[in-house]
Amino acid sequence: MYPALPADEADALDWLAFAQAGVVTTAQATRSLTEGAVRGRVRSGRWRSICRGVVLMGNGRLTRDQQLWVAVLAAGPGAVLAGPTAAAEAGVRGLRSEPLHVLVPAHRRAGRALLGRLPIDMPAVVVHRTSTLPSAHLQLARPPRTTTARALVDAAGWARDVDQAQAALAAGCQQRRVAPEELSAVVDALPRARRRALIRQTVADIAGGAEALSEIGFVRLCRRHGLPAPRLQQRRADASGRTRWLDAYWREWGLHVEIDGSHHMDVRHWAADMRRQNDVWTSGDRIPAFLRGWSVPAPPR
Repeated sequence: MYPALPADEADALDWLAFAQAGVVTTAQATRSLTEGAVRGRVRSGRWRSICRGVVLMGNGRLTRDQQLWVAVLAAGPGAVLAGPTAAAEAGVRGLRSEPLHVLVPAHRRAGRALLGRLPIDMPAVVVHRTSTLPSAHLQLARPPRTTTARALVDAAGWARDVDQAQAALAAGCQQRRVAPEELSAVVDALPRARRRALIRQTVADIAGGAEALSEIGFVRLCRRHGLPAPRLQQRRADASGRTRWLDAYWREWGLHVEIDGSHHMDVRHWAADMRRQNDVWTSGDRIPAFLRGWSVPAPPR
């Protein structure tokens, strides 16, 4: 944010700079100063020209907040942070921090040449256009951004591949930043969203208990091979009465599948998994050693 709270007698430009982390458009600056005064401050080095129409009311390197404001202001009126950038600002961890993603109304065309001439301390900016951006999809924030649910749906649509798309949706729900119902409401409002069917199915799997990309993939594997859908993240007591959470469980057959990510190869995770699985075995359930490529982890070396 802008480093210092303006004094009570500060003018409108100082307060605007405070609200926008010191980044303003020349149009905003000339409401309080003449064009000559703005040019003079840039030429003297007091201010820094970032790109055509956008200046920094200072001369240092851009901070993260300032980079976000440059992205929104350079993209023009109506622009908001979107996709993984907006989701990260809402607190979703594990998403790519660059490039910065911005959404603009469909009738506007942000200048690609302008965004291609950004300074070296400014990440690349990717501008997306949309004809559907209701007020319900906008978050009251500075810089302006889409809601977490809209951001994650867009992030899934813009992702490089299916795994990255599903990982974004799973991360938002697993970290309790958004509920599956909110994602479903956004998809309903976007009939032309990319990967719409995939997003719908992934959200349904998450609502059914899948919390990680590996669990979503396992449900997809079961569906592909005509296996009955398991219950996910099932609470169960082991032989000693302790509560255990089973990744995938078929109650009818007393069958439990442990879905292991790479972190389970750590010796401490592996040992804990073995103890938990032994406790479940002694309670009467079965854990298959091998099921269609999903296996109980081997001891780490």
